[in-house]
Amino acid sequence: MIINQIKLRPGEGKDVLLHKIKKKAGQKIHNYRILKESIDARNKKNIFLVYSVEINYDTGEDSTMKIPKVSSEKPPVIVGFGPCGIFAALVMARAGLKPVILERGQDVDTRTAQVETFWKEGKLNTESNVQFGEGGAGTFSDGKLTTGIKDPRVGFVLRELAGHGGPEEILYKARPHIGTDVLKTVVKNIRGEITSLGGRVIFGARASGLEISEGRVKGVRYLLEGEERTVETDHAVFAIGHSSRDTLKWLRDMGVTMAQKQFSMGVRIEHPQELIDIAQYGRPAAELGLPPADYKLSYRTVEDRGVYTFCMCPGGRVIVASSEEGMVVTNGMSYHARNSGKANSAVLVDVRPEDFGTDDVLGGVYLQQKYERLAYQNGGGYHAPSSSWGELRMGRAPKIRECMPDFVYDSIKEAMPDFGRKLKGFDDDEAVIYAVESRSSSPVRFKRDEDLMGELIENTLQGFYPAGEGAGYAGGIVSAAVDGIKVALKIIELSE
Repeated sequence: MIINQIKLRPGEGKDVLLHKIKKKAGQKIHNYRILKESIDARNKKNIFLVYSVEINYDTGEDSTMKIPKVSSEKPPVIVGFGPCGIFAALVMARAGLKPVILERGQDVDTRTAQVETFWKEGKLNTESNVQFGEGGAGTFSDGKLTTGIKDPRVGFVLRELAGHGGPEEILYKARPHIGTDVLKTVVKNIRGEITSLGGRVIFGARASGLEISEGRVKGVRYLLEGEERTVETDHAVFAIGHSSRDTLKWLRDMGVTMAQKQFSMGVRIEHPQELIDIAQYGRPAAELGLPPADYKLSYRTVEDRGVYTFCMCPGGRVIVASSEEGMVVTNGMSYHARNSGKANSAVLVDVRPEDFGTDDVLGGVYLQQKYERLAYQNGGGYHAPSSSWGELRMGRAPKIRECMPDFVYDSIKEAMPDFGRKLKGFDDDEAVIYAVESRSSSPVRFKRDEDLMGELIENTLQGFYPAGEGAGYAGGIVSAAVDGIKVALKIIELSE
């Protein structure tokens, strides 16, 4: 039995929740679990936590996804160990396929040390950084687990993340997040299960080519410690993320079919967290016993461009997330506690293929690189150039202005007053702007057939599976993980 709309005031504990459940149920409660928790702050004088709960559920019910046991003469190979690759590997390992994972970056602990050195000293490791390494780009983010997809495997992803060290609250929070600090532990724990089941993760291994015979994948070539090696396989999953531009180039050059895809570009904006709390709750979150407030804003310009906030990080920090020499890209991240006192978000504008200025399938990549180079030059190295919104709005921040196309700047300038009306103080002149935010999603999409295989010169390339965000089939941690699961289940099906 499910009971909805159980309301608690901020600060009321789970004992009050149980009392209200019993009152609403009108029957003896054997057990209950929270299905959803959200905050209703529409009336700032009367804020509630709103719950949906299931009572007297069958605790013995097996709600896990069924994964059949199969075998294969050659192990499947997964290129990339971000959310897509991780969940593809986990499902395959449980099926008994013992996958081999090639990850160009390093394990999460080594990678964290390298990233910290980059932030402190400006020494960029182009193979292991904020974009590349165990956990993917999501490892240095807010760890958001919200998704717009309605796939039932979303529940599997959340349960696995919680079961490997994530907080239980991600199973029911309306806008769940893990935080980069906790996510690192979760990723290591999942890797531990994969390797315990016979899987193998090779760090520092950058995919460099495919072995193909008669239209079928026969192996994946990779560089490790300066030496090219090959692992034989009949199934190669390319879960490369949205920043493996060199991999996209050699795949394009060998004839793999992909197309230009719309993406977004803009800046990152930072406010005092208290300003956002007061705009949303009427008072600072700490006074109400609530988590730091977040927001999601959107606007359609007179030129029919979409402008929207993305990857909002309550209590977070703005970071430089470069992966190529002489380029700067910004992102936001936060720890689980979200206690920095600052709130940041991307403010992004639609960028369409007709904006790329070329028919080359990698035209979107070239556009990203152009403005990331300008951000590097205008920031004086690996520092995101910044200014106040007021300076940028009044034309007094040319170094920021140069870091985006004219239509991006014009669209943001038009949208900001609307955002300020929707969220008081958002368009305050003192808000800090950082450039450039250019990697919210992939600017390409691979063609896939009904078996999720890609194409080589307009024919299916048997055993080649482009997957996840880098392939243009996901837009965040959860959707990327789900796409990895879909591909893994297809490979298992074909192995039966």
